[in-house]
Amino acid sequence: MAQSDLHPGTALILLTALNLLNYVDRNVLFAVQPLIQDEFHLTNVQIGYLTSAFLGFYIIAAPFVGPIADRYSRKLIIVLGALFWSALTLLTAVTHNYTELLIRHTLVGIGEATFVTIAPTFVADLFTEEKRGRILGVFYLAIPVGSAAGYLLGGNLSAHHGWRFPFYIAAAPGFLLALAVLFLKEPERGQFDTLKQTPERATILGLARNPAFITSTLGMAAMTFSLGGIQVWMPKFLYSDRGYTLEAANFSFGIIIVVDGILAALAGGWLGDYLLPRMKSSYYFVSALSMLLGVPIMIVALFARSRIMMPAIAVAAFFLLLNTAPLNAAVINSVDAHIRATALAVNIFVIHILGDVPSPTMMGWVADVRSLQAAFILPIIAMGISAAILFYGMKFAPPVAADVDFPRNGAH
Repeated sequence: MAQSDLHPGTALILLTALNLLNYVDRNVLFAVQPLIQDEFHLTNVQIGYLTSAFLGFYIIAAPFVGPIADRYSRKLIIVLGALFWSALTLLTAVTHNYTELLIRHTLVGIGEATFVTIAPTFVADLFTEEKRGRILGVFYLAIPVGSAAGYLLGGNLSAHHGWRFPFYIAAAPGFLLALAVLFLKEPERGQFDTLKQTPERATILGLARNPAFITSTLGMAAMTFSLGGIQVWMPKFLYSDRGYTLEAANFSFGIIIVVDGILAALAGGWLGDYLLPRMKSSYYFVSALSMLLGVPIMIVALFARSRIMMPAIAVAAFFLLLNTAPLNAAVINSVDAHIRATALAVNIFVIHILGDVPSPTMMGWVADVRSLQAAFILPIIAMGISAAILFYGMKFAPPVAADVDFPRNGAH
């Protein structure tokens, strides 16, 4: 098999694995935060602020990284960023007070911004437009699988070796994968794109007049508010409100996330691609419908005290994660390849400043004032808002694969 045939699949595997570690490193903290809270005598707001501060610096870094990546080597920036965040994850094991932990977490956000801003554009340039939903479905498997792995790794290892030990294990593979990325061939920007350049698609100022980009980004922001808050507080909810041990809470929620995440990411990507020749707005439609269907089931999941609770959490998580691939495909297809990293940087800034930057702290505040159960009303509302925005955005979807003939080799 020729190198040109091997490269896209190899690159996708490496970047997906590195993306998985990105989410492992984030979610280990969520698994062990009750132990950190007890050791450092922290309030719920202080714990929530760790994630808010991480994401705050993450979104500050993204707008600087995006324009650089649109002009210089994406591969090199990915490698340097991965080495940086892996080193900081390793250093977490030697933090001994809240201030040190807070500083470490903010710096990890800067490192991870380099990867999340750039890697999707690298992946998108490896495959034709008609395959992007499915390919991004594979790439974004890293979100649920990495998140679940963080819960499982942190929950199991911390129970036997203390909360610091999981950070040693989470950091090590990042160094190896970062070096492996150095051997990849960087794809030509936009080599498979078919839509013509327009001011709205191809200029930074045009993003403000690009309704396809605006609606997909705002819909993703509301989804991110919901998902971010649930990820941070669900283990604590099962532990403190539903009588689970910390290890059992992390294991149960981790298994749900990994199983649902794999099925939902692949199903969402496939469904978006399958409907695309029939409906140019398929990525928006699949994403909106999944959020809408998740609302009533999430209500049952969070307020039921019977055996139906865990199955309802599993079904609600499936719908919440189903939009991952199609919604990211919608964002990527809404702009031209030559400003795509910059557009993703804008997208990252918006979805996090409106999404999971405020949601953990807001939920922590509601938990301190009322109850943790009451705090989960906020992500339920956000899911409904996301659905409404994305249904409206359907009329702005660009006519990609439905109206053009594509090369069938799938890679350059």
